[in-house]
Formats: sequence, C-alpha cells, structure tokens
Amino acid sequence: MSAPVVIVGTGLAGYNLAREFRKLDSQTPLLLITADDGRSYSKPMLSTGFGKHKDADGLSMAEPGAMAEQLQAEVRTHTRITGIDAGHQRLWIGEEAVPYRDLVLAWGAEVIRVPVAGDAGDALFPINDLEDYARFRLAAAGKRRVLLLGAGLIGCEFANDLSLGGYQVELVAPCEQVMPGLLHPAAAAAVQAGLESLGARFHLGPVLSSLNHASEGLLARLSDGTQIACDLVVSAVGLRPRIELAAAAGLAVNRGVMVDRQLRTSHANIYALGDCAEVDGLNLLYVMPLMACARALAQTLAGQPTAVRYGAMPVTVKTPVCPLVVSPPPRGLQGEWTVEGSGSDIKALCRDASGALLGYALTGAAVQEKLALNKQLPALLA
Repeated sequence: MSAPVVIVGTGLAGYNLAREFRKLDSQTPLLLITADDGRSYSKPMLSTGFGKHKDADGLSMAEPGAMAEQLQAEVRTHTRITGIDAGHQRLWIGEEAVPYRDLVLAWGAEVIRVPVAGDAGDALFPINDLEDYARFRLAAAGKRRVLLLGAGLIGCEFANDLSLGGYQVELVAPCEQVMPGLLHPAAAAAVQAGLESLGARFHLGPVLSSLNHASEGLLARLSDGTQIACDLVVSAVGLRPRIELAAAAGLAVNRGVMVDRQLRTSHANIYALGDCAEVDGLNLLYVMPLMACARALAQTLAGQPTAVRYGAMPVTVKTPVCPLVVSPPPRGLQGEWTVEGSGSDIKALCRDASGALLGYALTGAAVQEKLALNKQLPALLA
C-alpha cells in the first residue's frame, strides 16, 4: 500500500482540505492526526455559544467516526506528533514512525499565555478549541462575573457573547482602544460603546498583576491598583502560530511556518495552511484565506500545482450589538483615512493619493455598504 497523504490537524483547515482533496482524488490513502477529540466544528462559532445557549456538543457538527467515513480516511484522535523526519518522509508519534507521501501541517495556533502572580492560575481559561470551550462552560455554570483579558477581535466577540449569555463582563487590556492594529479609532469607539451598552466595563491601559482566590470567587488586581471581583477569567490576549516542531525539523519559520504560494514549505512534500502558515509573508488568522488555501492545496496534492490567490479578505466580526466589518489596508500600502457617520454607524475609508480604496472599517448600518466597497478593494495576493 502506498504511503498516505497525512494532514496534522482536524480544525477548519484540516477537514476542509481533506474534503477538497477527496473531490479530486478518492483513491490516495488519507490519514488525519489530531491532538484533540477530532470532532468537526467551526472555530468562529466558539464566540457565539453563550448567546445561542449552545454547549460544546451543540457546536459539534460531526464525530470523528462520521468524518472518517465521509472522507474515506483514517482519523487518529488524541494523538500528538513528536517529530518530523523530512529526509525520510516520515513523522514520529513517540516510537512509532508514520510514513507519508505528502505531509500537511494544519495544526493551527496556540493561545499566548501570560504569567499571572497569585494562587488562582487555575481559574484562567483560554478558549481556543471545542475542548477548551467545554471546560469553560462547565466552570461557568452558576457563575456570573467574568474578567476578560484582551480587547482584540476575540476578546470583543467573547464580551458580546458572554453579555448576551447573562454574564457581567469586564475587559482588561494594555491598549488605548479595542482591536488596536485592526480598527480605525472611530470604529473602535463605536464597538466599545456598543459593548458598554450591554453592561461590559473596560479597563484599557493596565494589565492583570495578580489573581487570587477570595472569600467569594476571585480577586484580580490590575497594574494601576484597580481591584476587580470576579468568578472566572478568560484569556483572549492573542494567538501564536505553532512552529516549534516545524523549526525542529529544519523547516523555515518566521511568525508562522513559511510557505510559498503553493503552500509548500522549505522542504519538498511538506505543506502548511491555516493559522500556523505564513503564506508569502502573510499570516492571516481568518476563515476566508484558509478556505482559499484549502482549495488551492487540494489541487496541488491531486497533481495540479496551483498557486493560492487572495482577493479582498474583509473580516466580519461577531459583535452583533455593533455589527462590524473591517478590511485593513494591504501591507506596504499607505493611505489617508476619512470618517463619516456618528454613534454606532461609522464608515471609515482609507484611500491612496490617487483616491483608490485601500481598506475600510464599517460599523452599524454602514456595514450594508460592504459589498459595493469590496469591489473596489485591492487583492492581498493577486
């Protein structure tokens, strides 16, 4: 029997690549390996579960057995890769050597963990996958006060979702506005005001200094001296692409595992896509680029080398209290911002010297203009 195509990871990247590949090739053996339970789910839905009253089982779309049958593949769950032997086209699971025809790294990104002083580190929850979400749901039952670390995209989505779920939310982040680096300040102010209308409270500037058990719940102390009583802490300070095993195997890495436009790493027969991949210098932790990569890489694995193309890649942020769509200007392009609207309805546009649209941030009613504006946006990877 010939060596299989091996995909490491069963998130959106891994399973979608497998689906696209099977549309083109139903014969080549296919093996998916995952460190978690292998259930199929949509990671973006993790920040909508409380508002929709869905537990982890409710967010799961298919069990690993059903996925294996659907994909005519073997799915190995709760299995960690311990090494990659690129020279011999095999990977290691402990002492077991697993050969591959082609290897695809789709193992995602890990949460950035911030060290916190105090005796309550066990009450700090990252939510990066379905198993994390299940643990947090269990811990949150019967509780009410949640402290969120981070006011980026994920932090704001969780703030909206937890508020809709009946929780009192306070956010702490060492920045001047929500979603710094992604949002124009006018749009950021609209989103923050929307979340505050749900009862969320913001502490922008300080960081969490210590977290300790108290007589009732937890006591968080911030670097500016503020004390916040809470029951649980969610860590949403950001994600870091998983690169350690790739680097140990001699693959080129930077922010992510470096790949070319065909998603090929610096070593033949090894590819990467999704949150762990840096595609031609871009590491985009969003669904649209992931799907484009899955379609292109499936073609390449099926014998038709295909370069991925990124058109405009606007990001819809799940803050229903203040709808938000943002398309940051492409790297290396400079422009001037103009802002129209007020309150929750902001249209911030970035144009170059010739008047061509480079990017936008739309909130509230202004999101209705996204389709017309998307047609004017430049491609990220033409």
